[in-house]
Amino acid sequence: MVGVSIAFACLVLGLFLQRQPNLPLEKITKWVNAYLLNIVLPALALLYIPEIQLGWDLLLPVSSAWFAFLLSWLIFGFLGKILKWDNQTTGCLVIVAGLANTSFLGFPVIEGLYGKEGLPIALLIDQGGSFLLVSSLAILAGSIYSHKEGNLKEVPLKILRFPPFGFLLITIAMSILGLKTPEILIPIVSLIGKTMAPMAVFAIGLKFSIDFDSLSSKFYWLGMGYRLLLAPLVVWLIYRNFLPVNSLEFKVTVLESGMAPMITGSIVAIQYDLKPKLATLLAGLGIPISILTILLWYFFLG
Repeated sequence: MVGVSIAFACLVLGLFLQRQPNLPLEKITKWVNAYLLNIVLPALALLYIPEIQLGWDLLLPVSSAWFAFLLSWLIFGFLGKILKWDNQTTGCLVIVAGLANTSFLGFPVIEGLYGKEGLPIALLIDQGGSFLLVSSLAILAGSIYSHKEGNLKEVPLKILRFPPFGFLLITIAMSILGLKTPEILIPIVSLIGKTMAPMAVFAIGLKFSIDFDSLSSKFYWLGMGYRLLLAPLVVWLIYRNFLPVNSLEFKVTVLESGMAPMITGSIVAIQYDLKPKLATLLAGLGIPISILTILLWYFFLG
């Protein structure tokens, strides 16, 4: 509850500062986003990725996050082409709707509904799924859809220059080779990692605003519909063929697939200028709206 209280306070602070006329909000937002993407994500990569023990037992729960993101890319990429959406809208929906809030929202929800037994599964889905995705495929999608002229030659360099991706490659290599992050660095990267939730929520507060046009936008409800309803439904339909439907692994996998949009995903979308207002609205309003759908999924799963 302390972490939630701090995050809520940061959200309120961001909303308050947003309404101060003399503050350089654009600069503050860029600084916060740069801190999250260039410092916090690499720190979390060093903290968690080398600890992942690669094995087949991780594949099914972890793969649900990758499946949901790729399905999001397939659906919104297809709709964007046939309905002639602009690249920024398509990219925003691919990234923000494709990534679930499996940690900041997911961990307390899973623990509250299934006890501490569900947390290791949720942790695997977050670290091996959502976290790796936001540091890799989300960056790829952002690089592709942010090129208004379709000049894709710069995309590989743009990805390689993005610090989280470089640290992701390093830490995956460390995991494969059995190398651990030096003990002297653990307290430092752990402390930095703890700032992720409050700073991400603060960034949302700086950009968050609600108006009738935004709430009535079809793009908002398409993104929310995919994230809260379609993604967990498809995961439920497919993964029940591979996991026992009454198992904790299956229930946590489906429920994590139905979490609100990932705040860090919206930060990536904002960084690439992919409809920042839509991205913040999806992430900001997604959490309170998802409480209802999460409870519906919980009772549906038994």
